[in-house]
Amino acid sequence: MAGILRSIVQRPPHRLQTVTNGVESLICTDWIRHKFTKSRIPDKVFQPSPADHDKYGGDPQHPHKLHVVTRIKSTKRRPYWEKDVIKMLGLEKAHTPQVHKNIPSVNAKLKMVKHLIRIKPLRLPQGLPAEEDMAHTCLKSTGELVVRWRLSPVGQDTIKS
Repeated sequence: MAGILRSIVQRPPHRLQTVTNGVESLICTDWIRHKFTKSRIPDKVFQPSPADHDKYGGDPQHPHKLHVVTRIKSTKRRPYWEKDVIKMLGLEKAHTPQVHKNIPSVNAKLKMVKHLIRIKPLRLPQGLPAEEDMAHTCLKSTGELVVRWRLSPVGQDTIKS
């Protein structure tokens, strides 16, 4: 059998040769075209579209600085490394938003569990709040951080009608 295989391999390349030995049939080619050698995915799939940036609220030249991350799926029956990443990100409780920086180290962790979480950019419609206003902020489900302005009562002597 080794002699048959050696004689088939030593033949000129690019020729299909079949050797029949009893019931066995041996086919030898130097190169077989596989159906997955050429990508069947169109190139337009990999091109960024402006509609994606509008849909996700991002500008590629000026990315947002903070993510609002919410776990939406359970970690049961998931591998231990995904459970560890969820724990590192502080997402043990479902549907509780956490704010994380938009940096490569955090983004790599988010990419590992992207099928379990929802990521939205943190929007600041009223601007960045001051340190004393941080206690009076509210994080909406749309990813907006709204400052609740404290109203102090005005004395009667200052009101003149």
